[in-house]
Amino acid sequence: MSQQTFIQTDLEQALDIEQFPGAKFFPLAEPGSQGSIHLLTMKAGTMIPIHTHPCDEYVYVMKGVVENGGKTCSAGIF
Repeated sequence: MSQQTFIQTDLEQALDIEQFPGAKFFPLAEPGSQGSIHLLTMKAGTMIPIHTHPCDEYVYVMKGVVENGGKTCSAGIF
């Protein structure tokens, strides 16, 4: 088993995503061949247009509501 790493995200500074005003991300795991893991926060009304990634993208809504492709996802939805 590899070494565990714990990150206290409330003590670190999230990075602005310039192309998506109102969105910030915090890297949780280094990018690898299968992707990476980030904590993303968005202000209400933030729009991220349809786009693609070279690997699968998974989203877990922790707080608030995210609308995606006509579907509304609230806190607790994966």
